[in-house]
Amino acid sequence: MNQDKLSLTFAALGDPTRRAILVRLSKGEASVSELAKPFMSEMSAPAITKHLKVLEKAGLITKGREAQWRPCKLNGEPFKEVSQWLEHYRQFWEESFDRLDEYLKTMTKATKKKGKKNVRKK
Repeated sequence: MNQDKLSLTFAALGDPTRRAILVRLSKGEASVSELAKPFMSEMSAPAITKHLKVLEKAGLITKGREAQWRPCKLNGEPFKEVSQWLEHYRQFWEESFDRLDEYLKTMTKATKKKGKKNVRKK
């Protein structure tokens, strides 16, 4: 099954371990063992490797090869695609909130006018 890039990105971001790995890589490249270290008490090395493969398949990270060292780096391009996709919805919600704000202002004015009419003069 051929999944689109956005689906792969969201699927990869759906796991807290993978998000934690991305946070670590946002500070700079790291080896697989450095990335695995914080999780070793919770999961096996093969499980970490699977997480890295998911991130790599989604294009969120790249793995290099320098002799015995396998540095992983964050790739920002998929994040840009997610941001562009979300931008449409951000605009939609901002416009919706603006319309709601205008509606509430008219309702507040109408309520104030109605309240003044019901006040008895002594």
